[in-house]
Amino acid sequence: MGSRTALVEDLMERFPHVPREAVFKEDLLRGGVAFDPSALSDNESGEVKPKSYFIFSFDHGTLPELGEAALRRPPEEIILTGGPYDLRRTVVSVRVNPSSPYRVAANEEGVLGLYLDGRRIADVGVPPMPEYYRHTLSNGKSVMEVAPTIQWGYLIYLTVFRVCQYFGAKEECQYCDINHNWRQHKAAGRPYTGVKDVEEVLEALEIIDRYDTAKASTAYTLTGGAITKTVSGRDEADFYGHYAKAIEERFPGRWIGKVVAQALPKDDVQRFKDYGVQIYHPNYEVWDEYLFKMYCPGKERYVGRDEWHRRILDSAEVFGARNVIPNFVAGVEMAEPFGFKTVDEAIASTTEGLRFFMSHGITPRFTTWCPEPTTPLGKANPQGAPLEYHIRLLQAYRQTMEDFGLSSPPGYGPPGPGRAVFSVSSFMDSLPAQEPVEAV
Repeated sequence: MGSRTALVEDLMERFPHVPREAVFKEDLLRGGVAFDPSALSDNESGEVKPKSYFIFSFDHGTLPELGEAALRRPPEEIILTGGPYDLRRTVVSVRVNPSSPYRVAANEEGVLGLYLDGRRIADVGVPPMPEYYRHTLSNGKSVMEVAPTIQWGYLIYLTVFRVCQYFGAKEECQYCDINHNWRQHKAAGRPYTGVKDVEEVLEALEIIDRYDTAKASTAYTLTGGAITKTVSGRDEADFYGHYAKAIEERFPGRWIGKVVAQALPKDDVQRFKDYGVQIYHPNYEVWDEYLFKMYCPGKERYVGRDEWHRRILDSAEVFGARNVIPNFVAGVEMAEPFGFKTVDEAIASTTEGLRFFMSHGITPRFTTWCPEPTTPLGKANPQGAPLEYHIRLLQAYRQTMEDFGLSSPPGYGPPGPGRAVFSVSSFMDSLPAQEPVEAV
């Protein structure tokens, strides 16, 4: 293919049942987008909601390599509409790549657009600065630092532990830059709280609740790095769980409570439930047995793949299968040096994992892999996985859900092209446009 446009159009023609919006979204997520200075934000003093770096960098360069985008942050997300492909409203998480063939820039009238190979292909909307971001906590910290919102305001993302206790080459997941992201923000002098105080979280949520008069924020996620020992004297279930307990006591029923943590023993999972968590995300990362061992060495060492999967199934007895939603990182299946060499092999492996969990009523979801350059897999695979893999995964994902009679998982907003707000992959954009049944 001589251009990215030709590649994208070829895939849209070959896979007509995958929404065209999802093809562009996956390409932007896997390869990033460049920003003209006219499209950058004025950080927290402007009219556009800036990128919060809520857990990982999700960039194709370090902060010093991003140029002006490191000083004036790009928007948290963008919305694509219209253009020659008549795109329906599509929310895309921003992943900055100064060398991307995609570029966001303003035209002569100051209207933002997305350009591919120099041609304007969509209008671009940016998230307005929410009123709650304009207020600070009593200690001067910003709401964006303590409780940023993503998915066009749907989800409050509470990364309450900003580092991971799987540390170093022999333990860190080979695609994850959580520890580097912490280091680069501290080196740049940016506020980036390592362990968030529960009272700070509650104060930030009070501000959001007060000023989010439209009740756009519907869910919160508690997450952070894995805890193999303790943090502040608490093990993993108690550490993340005590935030949920405090939130549910202060704001009963205001938000759907979710927690992303390791696959823990059933008794620990029960503690999450007792603390008020409604949805549990024990991420399994990659399905293939060998790749799990090679790319998730800490998880393999401390828990092991088979035990991890057993714990996921056990957790369904606590939360109900529908409310157990493990994530995997879509694309690392094809990462050198150990990944599959063909799209066919990678899709077959990933589908095997989907069928395993969906046959038990558990619906995984996925994040599109961003090959961050400070990670081993990012360094070895700067282009990520082929776009064809991502498009075929969307097709296989929907088909597997239909095979087992499952519908879109709760806590992700509405499914369907033109309606979805989940921004870090296109799985919700690719599902039927139906009203979701939320968690109970």
